[in-house]
This record gives sequence, C-alpha cells and structure tokens, in this order.
Amino acid sequence: MSLIRRDHSLLLVVDLQEKLAPAIHEADAVVANSVRLLEGARLLEVPAFVSEQYVRGLGPSLPAIRTAAVNARFFEKTHFSCAAEPGVLPLLQAAARPQVILTGTEAHVCVLQTALGLHAAEFEVFLVADAASSRTPENRHAAIERLRAAGVRIVTTEMVLFEWLHEAATDTFRTLLPLIK
Repeated sequence: MSLIRRDHSLLLVVDLQEKLAPAIHEADAVVANSVRLLEGARLLEVPAFVSEQYVRGLGPSLPAIRTAAVNARFFEKTHFSCAAEPGVLPLLQAAARPQVILTGTEAHVCVLQTALGLHAAEFEVFLVADAASSRTPENRHAAIERLRAAGVRIVTTEMVLFEWLHEAATDTFRTLLPLIK
C-alpha cells in the first residue's frame, strides 16, 4: 500500500455543479473539503482537474470550486466516467502522475465509474471519502464499499494533505497549516 506523494499524484474533482449540489447529502462538507484539496494542490504544485457533467443541464461548477481551482484544467463531459470521455484519459496520463486523488459527486455514479475506469487504466486511485457524496447516504456508502472492494484506496482530506506535506518543520507545512486547522 502506497503513501500519497505530491510528486506522483494529481487531483480530480468530479461534477461539483450548481444544479446538482443542493441535492447532495452533506454537500457543504464535500465542497469545503474539495476546496481545501484544490488550494493545497495549487500551493504544492499538484496538477488539478475539474470535470463538469453536461453544463447546459447541471450548470457550471460551484463558485467556490471555480475560485479554488484557479490553476486547474476544466473539462466538460457527457459520459458518467471521466475515463470514458474522449480525450480525458490521455489528458490525465500526460500529467505523468500514477496516483489520482478523487473527489466529487455523485459517489455512486460519476465518481464510482471514474474511479473504476482510472483503476482499469492502471492509475492508483484514492477516493477522498469526506469529499465525495451522493443524494442519499445509502448510495454514498454503497459506492465507498464497492470501490474499496475493487482496490480503490479510501482516504480523507487530512490524510491527503498530510501525505502531500510529508513533514512538519518546513515552510510548506506552515503555508498549508490554515487548510488543516
């Protein structure tokens, strides 16, 4: 089992969009933790990507995500899985990072299918459980259990941030401390 390394990972935020978010169980926590990870990725120079499912129907990413994702690459999709959307898998592979940190909605649909597709493409996938959800807690729980059984690593926001940091007595740690407190 691997530690998450900032020089080996990328962040993928899936479909945290205006019209979907109000229906998501614990959406505020999912968005807040995804924002923390986007800000951490920016400060630590971890490549970040943000998907948007059918923008015409679900609207763009939430303003908090757009603000935090200033250095992220956005892409629209119509497939549920980011890995199935034409051009996305090569885009992620071009980052030359074997680990994918995954957040977003809905956990049992787009996040699950993305995780399984990326896992099949030989990425090491880490689902951030406190930054992923569905409309119901039952669907979220089922997605996490299925992904765990499939070999996807289940982590939390703080696990990711601390593993990216690796040590405490650094300027980098002090810079990211507000994201941890």
